[in-house]
Amino acid sequence: MTFIQRGLRKIIQRRPHDVVFLSALRTPVTRAKKGGLRDAYEHELLGAVLRATIAKFPNLDPAKIDDICIGTVLAELGGSKAGRMAANHVGIPTTTSFSTVNRACASGLSAITSIANSIVVGQIDVGIAGGMESMTRNYGSKAIPTELWPELKHSPVKEARDCIMSMGITSENVAERYGVSRADQDAFAAQSQQRAAKAQANGLFDDEIVPVTTRWIEPEVPETQKEVTVMKDDGIRPNTTVEKLAAMKPAFKQDGTSTAGNSSQVSDGASAALMMRRSTATALGLERHIMGKWAGTQVVGCSPDEMGVGPALAIPKLLEYTGLETKEINIWEINEAFASQALYCIRKLGLEDQMDKVNPNGGAIALGHPLGATSGRMLATLLHEMERTGEQVGVLSKCIGTGMGMASLIVRE
Repeated sequence: MTFIQRGLRKIIQRRPHDVVFLSALRTPVTRAKKGGLRDAYEHELLGAVLRATIAKFPNLDPAKIDDICIGTVLAELGGSKAGRMAANHVGIPTTTSFSTVNRACASGLSAITSIANSIVVGQIDVGIAGGMESMTRNYGSKAIPTELWPELKHSPVKEARDCIMSMGITSENVAERYGVSRADQDAFAAQSQQRAAKAQANGLFDDEIVPVTTRWIEPEVPETQKEVTVMKDDGIRPNTTVEKLAAMKPAFKQDGTSTAGNSSQVSDGASAALMMRRSTATALGLERHIMGKWAGTQVVGCSPDEMGVGPALAIPKLLEYTGLETKEINIWEINEAFASQALYCIRKLGLEDQMDKVNPNGGAIALGHPLGATSGRMLATLLHEMERTGEQVGVLSKCIGTGMGMASLIVRE
């Protein structure tokens, strides 16, 4: 028996066994080493969104939360010890289990899918899924392993060696192989910034963002610090223009087309979504809080040296799995790891005439990409956008380092 219904008519029906979202929250996403959360710890950020999640439902006993799964990529020891400590610290009891998962840029989406699958098979009734990342603290040597099984360094299998290829070079490969020009990349990046700036100015992110009170340490006077409350994303550049982007130098290859301006930002942030079975939400008197439901996930592998094409492979697999057609999707959240790969995927999926539906409030080029936390950020943005606009069906998709793509179908109530 499958719990995934096929076809739009069946998918939008409400059933007791549906996996539903009651909240999707995130911290502000801020620039690594420069932004408002640079002196915060990744598990501190996780604590902020977990605290806000349980505070949002004062009538929900935290002991009802069976499991928490958090995506994280660079945190020391996988972040599981510190993450578990943060959960207990903010009031989630020791009876709630905790784990972290690392599937590179889709770690958060893997966490969401893990909790969903646990609910589907009856292992749990209530869970929290999300992600955390401080790229300020952990980016750099931890991003690419330097200590390797010696045979791998000289493997005769090119794909094995390519798994540690710089993500920037994979972006250049996509641009070269599939004809994504520098001009098109810069235009796409400018659009991302303009959309995010407009959304922020109009308060569209306010309901999904949890303010974070933390410390700010001046590098020149490290022994002193002050308390700050960070309330907004700080990587958005409202004055970005195509002309300004065109003046930037390539970041990864001397004659390349990927720049700091048309690539995702290195960022800090965290996210969390409260999930449960619909019948459980009804039994707990929380049915009115349901924002939407998870309706399936698919993941697929691709060549590591062009990892950014992953969504162009995962999304068709998801649509086939759920019995939907491209025209039936109202909003697309396709992660902007690089303008090159995002544009390739948009073109391959035939979405060029639907650009108003793709990342309508900007993406990681403007908002930032705190690796493990990004999927939860995208989920929060997607669910709140569907709630505002009345759109019913959305797709959230990620490309994944080492060569994979992942996509989930999200349905608004």
